[in-house]
Amino acid sequence: MRILIVTAGSRGDVAPYTGLGRRLSDAGHQVAVAAHASFAGLLADCGLEHRPVPGDPQGLVREVSRATSRAETQAALRAYTDGLADGVAEAAAGGADVVLTAFGPAPLSRVAGQALGVPVVGTYLAPSFATREFALPNARNADDPGPEGRLAAGRDVLRRAEGIFADAVTRLRARLGLPADPPTAAAGIRPAFHGYSPLVLPRPADWPSWARVAGYWWPARPDGWQPPADLVDFLRAGPPPVFIGFGSMAVGEGERLSGLVASAVERAGVRAVVQAGWAELDARSGDVLTIGDVPHDWLFPRTAAVVHHAGAGTTAAGLRAGVPAVAVPVMADQPFWAARLHDLGVAPRPVPFQSLTAEALGDAITACLTDPTHQHRATTLARGLATEDGTAPLLAHLGSLLGDPSAKPR
Repeated sequence: MRILIVTAGSRGDVAPYTGLGRRLSDAGHQVAVAAHASFAGLLADCGLEHRPVPGDPQGLVREVSRATSRAETQAALRAYTDGLADGVAEAAAGGADVVLTAFGPAPLSRVAGQALGVPVVGTYLAPSFATREFALPNARNADDPGPEGRLAAGRDVLRRAEGIFADAVTRLRARLGLPADPPTAAAGIRPAFHGYSPLVLPRPADWPSWARVAGYWWPARPDGWQPPADLVDFLRAGPPPVFIGFGSMAVGEGERLSGLVASAVERAGVRAVVQAGWAELDARSGDVLTIGDVPHDWLFPRTAAVVHHAGAGTTAAGLRAGVPAVAVPVMADQPFWAARLHDLGVAPRPVPFQSLTAEALGDAITACLTDPTHQHRATTLARGLATEDGTAPLLAHLGSLLGDPSAKPR
């Protein structure tokens, strides 16, 4: 079966699909991933075909952060989504028997599937259906508004997400010769598999039957990857360090954050490995090493704790490693996952990025490392995650599409 995976955004929006794609490839499928050009190397190193999609997510973050009006923000988003629409059209032209889509570009993927006459399957990294049990990530006024309020807030999240792509969907439908039709995302794609563990966030009882929680899709490690010598030497030179990184967040704030991180590390009295990320952090001393991209599945088990922005992928990697966390959420789904880490008992109370100081970060690191409950719960949860196979339900569904009588959707 020819499978096209469509995703867009930062590294955290792409990396899980490298693991999913490799598993599908190992099962005998032909897999291509439509993603931004900046991820061509990552996909190639993981043995996956890349179909390039226009757009610079880092540039978009920079433009939106600098926008001085709603009109400027909307113009930046419109240019980005129009580019995605063109890229999805080109990716679909390469052919596919089924399209797997991330949540963001789902409206465009659905159009591509209609044009190709093939099934479209949701493969989402965060909860993407409204529920009475919790407010979805990005919900407004999510401070426990009650069951019906949470449901309404979730529906609002979905409407706003669809609205971002409305114009791009119209253009794409016209380009592909399809009649006009209102854009839909999660609700219009069935089935939808969620790539996180039910141990971390159980499936709501009021979700539709086609919305499933499969388990994590762990990123593939690039073929032939070896850790940098300076990192290996640093790890060997003392006790396990704390990892600190903000991923694709805080673009342009590297100088301020580097000083803040260095002071926090000194205050907590720990060693630290700092990942530069999009912020371009550069905190260096005898007890601090700054690094570039390193597979989290290799690094995190060698740390005492992970301090991060609580993006879905980094959150998952920390949980898999069985180490406690300090969450510093910035935006989007990050406050949601940060709250989950605290509720699960693997992290102290989150430190919102807007309130971040050297004192607050240093004290949070100390609280994380001195409360044995965090480590105990992290270890227990990691053992449970190790027994799951998040790809198996999706493989079973694809088998059913091929008419395999032994493959039943789970």
